[in-house]
Amino acid sequence: MTATEQPVTTTEAAVRIGTAQGRWILAAAILGSGMAFLDGSVVYVAVRAIGDDLGASLADLQWVINAYLLTLAALILLGGSLGDRFGRRRVFVVGVVWFAVASAACALAPTAALLIGARALQGVGGALLTPGSLAMIQASFCAEDRARAIGIWSGLAGVTTAIGPFVGGWLIEVASWRYVFWINVPLAVAVALVAGRHVPETRDPQAAHSFDVAGALLGCLGLAGITYALIESGDGTWTYAAGAGGVAALAAFVITERRRRAPMVPPTLFASRVFNSTNALTFVVYGALGVLMFLLTLQLQVVSGYTALQAGVALLPVTVLMLVLSGWSGALAARIGPRLQLSIGPLVGAIGALMLLMVDGEGSYWTRVLPGVFVFGLGLAALVAPLTATVLAAAPDRYAGIASGVNNAVARAGSLLAVAALPVAVGLSGDDYRDADAFSSGYRAAMVICAVLLALGGAAGWWGLRRTSTSALTT
Repeated sequence: MTATEQPVTTTEAAVRIGTAQGRWILAAAILGSGMAFLDGSVVYVAVRAIGDDLGASLADLQWVINAYLLTLAALILLGGSLGDRFGRRRVFVVGVVWFAVASAACALAPTAALLIGARALQGVGGALLTPGSLAMIQASFCAEDRARAIGIWSGLAGVTTAIGPFVGGWLIEVASWRYVFWINVPLAVAVALVAGRHVPETRDPQAAHSFDVAGALLGCLGLAGITYALIESGDGTWTYAAGAGGVAALAAFVITERRRRAPMVPPTLFASRVFNSTNALTFVVYGALGVLMFLLTLQLQVVSGYTALQAGVALLPVTVLMLVLSGWSGALAARIGPRLQLSIGPLVGAIGALMLLMVDGEGSYWTRVLPGVFVFGLGLAALVAPLTATVLAAAPDRYAGIASGVNNAVARAGSLLAVAALPVAVGLSGDDYRDADAFSSGYRAAMVICAVLLALGGAAGWWGLRRTSTSALTT
């Protein structure tokens, strides 16, 4: 079947992973989601250069990260619903094009405020393309090949996240931080061409014909208000008002969703203990990951004296481990069940976070940085592929888009709130990212908190996946 034939429903999926079409589907999904994931991580290593060029404060840099995460987390459920209704490939391609245009706006931004606005627009594009990438795999491949396909997607898309700091550092070194965003434009063109030519259109024939715009708006306002309150914690009345408004909007979101005939998230999804526990694990693990990447790349530059390129190279072991081990990790979980890896993986990551306490202005990379980075990368490689497959397998096939959207929203919300809250909680603000002593003290406290979050994720995996068999990855 070619991409130009009639759309299929999820129940008719029959593409095999070893066929030419299967490889094209994986290529489109990996390149598309990888573009969004790359941009989510590549900016971490660029924030100091952005701050120096645009005269930004630490709060501005937090917003450069969080404006993207905010719209992505708030609208990704709507993006999944749109894909289920109008066609996953179609919405995916629209998201890819939107992402490219917003990336160009980021590259051209003359001030921190305009860059933050463009980053928010980028998140809208990410919310359209990210759930579609996984939903295309879930809906197109036959049941017996899905776990392997998702494992390949998780490994290679995860590599784009891990390689981001290296790519960003190299671009900053040889050109400018603006090329961190320009690089998305040719990637988007390639993805749109591959998807349009080779990916079959799939949709859910039972999807709702109306969309929960009010729910999406309330979710966005809620996250925005809470994020503002966390980042701008010293601004008095406005901070309290924003925080209270955010909490009220999220409460209204819950009430609205429970009363709607066709909510963004079908309540039946949350009847699954596996679905709930893996999303809880996702929230705390990705929260820790977001803060760790944000502060570690700054610590390497501010305290250890690394250039942007050196900071990116320092994190390459994570990339290598994800590339080498993720496919094996997904296959292992399909044979023995996901519980062991979803319990041990976060704990290994927690040990790595504690080892990264050694990163300071003394010692060599081999003794101070590499051990923690290596152990943290092992933890990620163990858990990413089985986590993704388990979340999707816990939902019916017809909810592939929305289940992917929920998990992605949870991951981005975890990063969003952690990046907003933890720097303030450990006493970092203003121009502290230019002061080695002030920044290092806050960094060490944050690494301990990250380790605690990762350990909580391991506990959620152990408790939530009890009595879960290998069928959790194959049905």
